[in-house]
Amino acid sequence: MDVFLANEQGLPVDEARLCALARHALGTESVDEEAELSILVVDREHMRRLNARFASNDYATDVLAFPMLEGDEDSTTIGDVVLCPDVARDNVAELDHSLARELDVLIVHGTLHLLGYDHQNATDKERMDGRVTDVLDDFNRVGSRP
Repeated sequence: MDVFLANEQGLPVDEARLCALARHALGTESVDEEAELSILVVDREHMRRLNARFASNDYATDVLAFPMLEGDEDSTTIGDVVLCPDVARDNVAELDHSLARELDVLIVHGTLHLLGYDHQNATDKERMDGRVTDVLDDFNRVGSRP
């Protein structure tokens, strides 16, 4: 599996870890080895513009996922996950973990969205949250080598 990352913002992020974690999430979901995933790490304003354009929400969010496989059986590109560490840093103020942990959660969350997971209702949210926890625990247990 190929995971590509472009970091277009100024906060430090562990790019190798994010790529390894996304790759691990794909592997745990038995995604084809030929699959490709792109990660874009952006600033608050870029994320606000994307969220306004594609989700009609005129505010910055922490993660967006843009699936690409829908309707294209020949494509190996799963899609794009867009992260905003600046918004994630805001989230950390309300959570009991570090920015690095929050970015880990968001990369898995976004990757699972590309694979069809959602959280529109309580059942779906519980399923997705449980899967995020399982993937992170497994990643941390087996090692986080890129």
